[in-house]
Amino acid sequence: MYDPMYDLIIVGGGPSGSAAGRIAGKAGLKTLLIEKEEFPRYKPCGGALSDHALHYLDFEIPEAMIEKEVYGGRICFNDRTIECFKDYRLSIIVTRSKLDSFLLEKAQEAGIEILHGEKVTSVSNEDDHVTVKTNTSSYESRFVILATGSQNSLKNAVRRKDRKKEYGVCIVTEVEEDNATIDRYIRDSVELRFGVANMGYGWIFPHDNYYSVGIGGVASLLPDPNSAIRNFLEENGFTGKYKLKGHVIPCGGYKRKLVNQRIILSGDAAGFVDAFTGEGLAYAIKSGQIAAEVISETLNSNSDGNIAQLMDYDKRCDLEFGEHLKYSLAFAKIMHHFPGISFNIFTKEEQIIDQFLEVVAFRLSYKQYLKWLLFNFKPGWLLKSNS
Repeated sequence: MYDPMYDLIIVGGGPSGSAAGRIAGKAGLKTLLIEKEEFPRYKPCGGALSDHALHYLDFEIPEAMIEKEVYGGRICFNDRTIECFKDYRLSIIVTRSKLDSFLLEKAQEAGIEILHGEKVTSVSNEDDHVTVKTNTSSYESRFVILATGSQNSLKNAVRRKDRKKEYGVCIVTEVEEDNATIDRYIRDSVELRFGVANMGYGWIFPHDNYYSVGIGGVASLLPDPNSAIRNFLEENGFTGKYKLKGHVIPCGGYKRKLVNQRIILSGDAAGFVDAFTGEGLAYAIKSGQIAAEVISETLNSNSDGNIAQLMDYDKRCDLEFGEHLKYSLAFAKIMHHFPGISFNIFTKEEQIIDQFLEVVAFRLSYKQYLKWLLFNFKPGWLLKSNS
């Protein structure tokens, strides 16, 4: 007899939902992934996918999808610029619409069912399952992963809304340019400009025949992001008429509730984003994988009724990257509470940028980086902030 009950429903087909779906499918779970949009769809994002994120995947990103390879960074503050390069790759540059479609294909390859074009309107815990309602239908599942990103309100079924100081606003656009000009301007690196948006930065990332240009800052300190991005574009010589796209991202490092009975949050919905750089893809992928693993283990242990086992998700995420995100928030607060002094120091010594790239590569933690700064430079602003 056909059982309409799913083991797992995943809401959201971005990197976190796809990562969860691939793990669930390979574990043999009867899984449904519901994505409100038809893929490929536009996603406002700089498009930098770190090698740290790539090492979580059990497959290779096709060469044709890699538009640029990043080995360094150009860090700017006021009239000061420092360029620093590593002898290993930091990240690749991809177009998010293409990446997300590819990751979803890899999830479907594992045998899960995918529905496009249905918007989930509510999720509710029942005694032994979760009811998921969409704009056209209703489904039941033993467990649900909400991988809906930070803007969707479904996450509020698990945790409270973020306060303004706990999330950022990003505005991004694409500026067409030929590859030869792009390579002359910024080959094998990305450009970050600090002092552009409060508790944030502006960026210029090279792509295939276009730049991704954007700014991001904490919502409470960035009242007019559209004016800020227009000023940033003009200051960097981009004078055309550009289509602006905005979105919000959480500041990682704040303690948030991740599990409510049979519902788990992953990725941006859970708040897993580096508070200083805005990097979220690595945490989205890994948290989606952990969520599916914990659910699979719960089902396979015949302890479906003992949903307390799902609390292992919180512990595993914390062990994997919790401390890193906590110290990313501490570092962001230090830098932006003393912007003039801190960014002057940050962009004065190439060694400081070189070590920071070690953090970006996940070869050094924020905690280790802060200790290194204190030991080697003893900056007064850092000592004052920790006193």
